[in-house]
Amino acid sequence: GGRELSPCLPHAPASTVRIIIRRASMPEVVSLCKGPKEAYEAMVDKGAELCRKSLPKVFHQSVYAGIYIGFGGMLSLVIAGGLADVSKNNPTIQSFVFAALFPVNLLIIILTGGVLFTGVSAIVPAAVLERKAHWIHIPKLLAVSWIGNLIGCVIFALLVHCCDMNTGLTAEMAKKVIHKKCHR
Repeated sequence: GGRELSPCLPHAPASTVRIIIRRASMPEVVSLCKGPKEAYEAMVDKGAELCRKSLPKVFHQSVYAGIYIGFGGMLSLVIAGGLADVSKNNPTIQSFVFAALFPVNLLIIILTGGVLFTGVSAIVPAAVLERKAHWIHIPKLLAVSWIGNLIGCVIFALLVHCCDMNTGLTAEMAKKVIHKKCHR
């Protein structure tokens, strides 16, 4: 016939072989970031997984996530507060160090499987909307995670108070942060 055949694959048209060769020579593109659709689907799956957990387990994960939030805040206060002399000439250094250190607790929470109220308020409704969980999980898990986070933060604050860790430059930094957050 009128078809041009490939010398590499005698029964395949030459255009098919060129496409195969062109695809084989291009490197595969791999992304570590999920697209919007994949990210939403992962949120839904995470919400459905959380809904299947027992309430005591969610409560436990919420309490230690609250403790980690307190830990991150204290870490930021201690280190940034210790930069008081350095920040006299450049006050943004203290703010930058505080802001750079605080996410350490979020990384710890992610790595340990902690449950934060803010995450629950996103992933559980998404699972319900996609019919992978019953709506009753929304108020139940919001309440359990909020109470657990609060208890964890209070436990950490009491430990900081009992150990006299909020003194000197750390206390001054805490006052500075409170003033900045409350008097804008």
